[in-house]
Amino acid sequence: MTRAERMCAFIENHCVVPEGKLAGQPAKLSLFQEAFIYAIYDNPHQTTEAILSIARKNGKTGLIAFLMLGHIVGPESKLNSRVISGAMSREQASEVYRAAANCAELSDDLRSLVRATPSQKALLGLPVNAEYKAISAEGKTAHGNNPVLTIIDEAGQIKGNTSEFIEAITTAGGAYDDPLRITISTQSETDHDYFSLDIDDAIEHQPVDKVCHLYEAEKDCDLLDEEQWLYANPALGEFKDINYLRAEADKASRSPRLANTFRRYQLNQRIVSNDAFIQADEWKLCNAKPAVLDKEKMRIFGGFDLSQNTDLTSFVLIGIGEEVEVYPYFWMPNHKIEERDKTDRAPYLFWRDEGFIMTTPGATVDYDFVAYQLIEILEDHGLWFSDLKIGFDRWRFVFFKRALMEAGITEAEIDECFIEYGQGFKDMDPALKKMTEYILNHKINHGDNPVLNMCSFNAVSVEDAAGNIKLEKRKATGRIDGIQAFGMAIGASLKEPEEVKKEPKLFFI
Repeated sequence: MTRAERMCAFIENHCVVPEGKLAGQPAKLSLFQEAFIYAIYDNPHQTTEAILSIARKNGKTGLIAFLMLGHIVGPESKLNSRVISGAMSREQASEVYRAAANCAELSDDLRSLVRATPSQKALLGLPVNAEYKAISAEGKTAHGNNPVLTIIDEAGQIKGNTSEFIEAITTAGGAYDDPLRITISTQSETDHDYFSLDIDDAIEHQPVDKVCHLYEAEKDCDLLDEEQWLYANPALGEFKDINYLRAEADKASRSPRLANTFRRYQLNQRIVSNDAFIQADEWKLCNAKPAVLDKEKMRIFGGFDLSQNTDLTSFVLIGIGEEVEVYPYFWMPNHKIEERDKTDRAPYLFWRDEGFIMTTPGATVDYDFVAYQLIEILEDHGLWFSDLKIGFDRWRFVFFKRALMEAGITEAEIDECFIEYGQGFKDMDPALKKMTEYILNHKINHGDNPVLNMCSFNAVSVEDAAGNIKLEKRKATGRIDGIQAFGMAIGASLKEPEEVKKEPKLFFI
C-alpha cells in the first residue's frame, strides 16, 4: 500500500465521526478528502506544504482530527515526534483538540492508544510516544515545538500579509528532514491577506512540493445558483445540508450585507468591501510596465504626499499621453522599520531591500534627504522642475520647501513648479473621478509596484452630501499615501489646461 492508501485505510477502519448527529459512527472519507490525502502523501516530490480551501461546514475540523491521529498512532507516527495544530483563537484551537480527543475516545480501536490531557489541549500517542498539541495565536507556546506536522486551521482569519504566529510555528520544524505543513481554511477576505497570498503563490508558481486544492464558486455568480454551491462545497449532501444552504442563500439574496457574508463563508470567495475606492481586479489589469517619460510627447505631473515624521512619504510622477505612465517613489525612516513591518503587517523590510522603499537615516523622515533624492529622480527621467507641475498638500510643506532651497532649488523654481492641492472633498473629487476613468478604461500603467498596490487596496472612498468623494484609510495601520499622491498628480493635470497645438495653415495670395 502507498502512504496515502495507508492513511485512508487508517481513517476509515479506525477513526469515527467525532461529533454531530453521526458521532461515533465509522468515518467515511468524501472524495475530495481522499484526493487531498493522495496529493499530499503520494507526491513523488515529497510534499512540504499543502493547502485545502473550502466553504464552511464541509468536514474541515474532522479531517484535521483524522490527520493528526494518523500522525500520532497511525501509519505516519514517528517515535517521540510532535505534531501541532494552530488556530488564531483559543476557542478554535479548543474545537480542533476536542474533535481529535472525541474521535480517539469514541473509537474502540484508538481509545487505549491515546492519553488525553484536556488542560493542555494535548494528546499522547502511547505506542511511539508521539504528542499532539493544539495551540493558538493568543497563547505563548508557538516557539520551540519542532513539529513533524503542523496543521493551520482557519488561516483565512489572518488580516494582513504576515503573521508572527504562523511564522513561529512553521519555522519550528527544523529537527526533521521532512516536516509537513497543512493549511485548511475558508478564503481570506481580500487578495492582500496572508492566506490569499499563499494560495496565489501556489497556483501561480506550482512548486512540486506544494499541494493546493481550492474550491470556490465563480466570481459574480448568482447567489441562488445551486450548481455554483457545489464548486465551493464538495461535501454538499454529505456533511453539509443543502436545505441549510438554501435558507442562507435566500436571506443573502435580499441583503447586500448578508450577500458578502454568504459569498465569503458559503461560496468561499474573497470579498472586497463595497466602499473600496479601487477594485482589485481592475487595478491588476493596469499593471503593465510604464513607458519612458518623454516631456516632448507627454504632459508631466507629480503628486507629493508628505508624511508625519515616522510615516510613509510618497511622490508619484506621471506622464500623460495616450496612456498614463506611473512612477511611484516612497520613503520611510530606517529607524524602527522592523517594528513598522510588524505593526502595519506590511513587508517594509523586503520592499526596502528590493528598492521599492527608500529609507532615510534616523528616526524620522529626513526632508533634506528626500529633497536631494527628488532632484536625482527628476534628473534620471531627464526632467527639471520647470518641466512639470507637482501637486502638494500644504501640511508641513514649509519644511520641505526649506529643504529644497537648501538643496539648491530657487524659491522661484519651487513656486512655479509646486501647486497647492488639498486632500479634502473639493480638490480630490475631480482627481479621483478622473483616476477612476483611467483605471476602468485600462489607461494606466503602474508597473505592479507593490507599495502602490498596498496603498490602492487600503484606500476607501467616502462621500459628502453633495456626492463629492475623498479617500480614507480602510484601517488605522493601513497606508494610502501613494494613492493620495497619485490623485494629487492627476489633480495637478486638471488644474493645468492642456495646450492646443495649432496646425500651420497655408495662405495663397
